[in-house]
Amino acid sequence: MRDAPSPGSPGGTRITRTKEMAINTNDITTIEAVTAREILDSRGNPTVEVEVLLMGGAHGSAAVPSGASTGAHEAVELRDGDKKRYGGKGVLKAVANVQDIISDAIVGLDATDQATLDEVMIALDGTPNKGKLGANAILGVSLAVAKAAAAAQYQPLYRYLGGVSARTLPVPMMNILNGGKHADNSTDFQEYMVLPAGASSFREALRMGAEVYQALKKVLHDKKLNTNVGDEGGFAPSLKTNREALDVLVAAIETAGYRPGVDIFLGMDAAATELFENGKYSLAREGRTLTSKEMIDLYEGWINDYPLISIEDGLAEDDWEGWSLFRQRVGSRIQLVGDDLFVTNTQRLIRGIKEQSANSILVKLNQIGSLTETMDAIEMAKRAQFTAVISHRSGETEDTTIADLAVATNAGQIKTGAPSRSERVAKYNRLLVIEDELGAETARYAGFSAFYNVPGLYAKAEL
Repeated sequence: MRDAPSPGSPGGTRITRTKEMAINTNDITTIEAVTAREILDSRGNPTVEVEVLLMGGAHGSAAVPSGASTGAHEAVELRDGDKKRYGGKGVLKAVANVQDIISDAIVGLDATDQATLDEVMIALDGTPNKGKLGANAILGVSLAVAKAAAAAQYQPLYRYLGGVSARTLPVPMMNILNGGKHADNSTDFQEYMVLPAGASSFREALRMGAEVYQALKKVLHDKKLNTNVGDEGGFAPSLKTNREALDVLVAAIETAGYRPGVDIFLGMDAAATELFENGKYSLAREGRTLTSKEMIDLYEGWINDYPLISIEDGLAEDDWEGWSLFRQRVGSRIQLVGDDLFVTNTQRLIRGIKEQSANSILVKLNQIGSLTETMDAIEMAKRAQFTAVISHRSGETEDTTIADLAVATNAGQIKTGAPSRSERVAKYNRLLVIEDELGAETARYAGFSAFYNVPGLYAKAEL
C-alpha cells in the first residue's frame, strides 16, 4: 500500500505503490492520488512541489517557480504570512489546498483530459486570480498531471503536449548580465541577454552563449569590475551607466570570437514597471527621470547603435498608450516583449493585440497558473503574429517543464538565465537531450525564423 498522505503536513508524503496495485490496466490514466510538499527554490524561499500517481502506476511531479519582479496582474502566489516561518513566505496553505481540497476534486478523473482538470481546479478556486487556492497550488497539480499522463503513454512531455509537430529547438535568450531587482548595486535595467540566432543548432547556440559568458567574465575582470553573479546566474558588476552594459556584452561577443549582429545579438529586460513613479521612469543610476516618449527615444538610440533585437518590458505594465507608441516607432525593427504587460493572460493579450501594444508575449506558467491557460495564450499570440517567449522565473527549481513546453509549442525562443547555476543549466541540458532524441533529420533550430514578428530578422531565416 502507499503511504497515506498527511493533509496539510509540512513535508507532505512521497507516494509509493505495491506491484499488485499497478496491475489494473483498464484505468491506467485515472488519477489515484495527489500529494504536495514544501520545498526550496533557488533563492532559498519555499515553493510547492506536487506529485500525481495514476492507477496504472505512472507518476508525475512538478515544482513551481516564483518571481522577484512580479506584475500586479499576475495570478496569486499563495503564501502563509506567518513571520515566524521563512519570514512569512511559507507555502503550507498551498500544500494543504492541494492535499485537502484539490485532491478530493480530481482523484478519479482522467489525467489525459488536461483542459477539464484545469477547469475543475479553476472553478474550485472561484476567484479571477486564483487567490483562494493559490496559483502555486493549481499550477503544481496541472503540470504534475500532464507529466503523469505523458509517462502513462510512454512519451516525453514535449511529444505528449505537442504531437508529431513538436520539433523546433528554441533560440536561448541568455541573461548573462544582471541588474535591477536581480542584483544589488548594478544597472537600472534588470537583464541584458545574448541571443545566438546565427547558430545552426541548439547545441551550437548553447556553446556560443557559454563561451560569451566566460569571455564576459574576463572582460569584466580586466576592467577590474565585480564578477559576482545575480539570481539568474548573470554577472552583476557596478557599471557607471546603463549603456555600458551593452558595451561590455559587445566586447564579450568579440572576445569569444563571434560577430555581434551576425552570429550573436543582444536583448534586454528593462522591467520598467519597477522604474515607474508618478507617471515617469526614474533611472537612479544615471540620475534621470524620463517620460514614456523619452524612454522610447533612449531605446531607439540603442537600437541604432547596437545589435539589439529584443526589449522586454521596456515600459510599465499599464502604460498602454506608451506601448502603442513604442511599437509604432520601432516595432518593425525589434521584438517588443510584454511580460508584466500581459502576465500570460489572454484578456490582457487581447487588449494588446487590439491596441498594437508590443509584438511578443513572455510566457510564464505561474503568472496565469495552469497549463491549459498557458497554451491558450501561446496559441492566441501566434494567431496574431506575436511571438511567444517561454520563460523561467528568478526563483527557480530543478524542474525542466519549460524546456519541453518550448519544443511542444514550437515557440522558437526560451529565456532561462545564464549558462550557470544548476537550476538554469538543467533547462539547457534538457533541451540538449530533446535535440538528441529528435535526431538531426527531425530537430530544427529556430534561429532567425523565431523572429517572424520582425521582418528584417525573419528575412535572414533559412526556411
